[in-house]
Amino acid sequence: MQTARLLDIEFAFKQIGKPPGADVSQFIWAHGWMQSHSALLPLAQSLDRVGSHLLIDFPGFGASPKPPDVWGTRDYADNIAVWLKSFLCRKRIWVGHSFGCRVGIQLAAHYPQLIDGLFLIAAPGLPTDLTWKKYKIKMKIYAYKGLKRLVPLGLNKQWLINRLGSQDYQNSGMLRPVFIKVVSEDLTEVASRIQCPVHLVYGEQDTEALPAIGQRYSELIQNASFHLLPRYNHYNILTAGRHQVLHQLKEFMGRV
Repeated sequence: MQTARLLDIEFAFKQIGKPPGADVSQFIWAHGWMQSHSALLPLAQSLDRVGSHLLIDFPGFGASPKPPDVWGTRDYADNIAVWLKSFLCRKRIWVGHSFGCRVGIQLAAHYPQLIDGLFLIAAPGLPTDLTWKKYKIKMKIYAYKGLKRLVPLGLNKQWLINRLGSQDYQNSGMLRPVFIKVVSEDLTEVASRIQCPVHLVYGEQDTEALPAIGQRYSELIQNASFHLLPRYNHYNILTAGRHQVLHQLKEFMGRV
């Protein structure tokens, strides 16, 4: 692992493949929430003879220290942009999964000169229709907010989190304020600014980032395409579905 200095913090990353250079294609690999670069390493290693690959540990994850403040995805993007400006490359493709997609969308919208293509796996970030499952989640959120007022009166806060908090919320620890800020973001307006080629890949059984979100992104973004992989969910799309994702990425590379 190597270390880079951003605007507000240092962070860790891993480099594989060719050394960065003006005549070399560059791939930035951006992991999901509560993961690290290792979640995308098998995919990146499959392409290590094709370009230079930089795998990020976002601040707060893996080997990187947590952000100095309650960051949203724009804060992550602003800091990563400083780092990307230090590299020369022939073209740059951002490969993101889940949370990494959110940051990539912010980067492509606000720093178009830095991103030549976005390859997004299970991208969240848009509001969805209120299905029964989502309705139950919203009810749990409202219940949590109401009962939290009883904590000063003796209600056990950890019991409340375990009872009503989502798995990601429970696992967020010191990053919980960041998690709350990130999941409340609506990237509709941001995504509509993107001009570079975008390819969206979703698992048919994904209940964390619904495929309907990908279809909406493909309508919002001018130069976007959408592909649905049957049988896979939010996480096994990177493992059992890795070879199909890799096939989609290789085809996308020809468009960028």
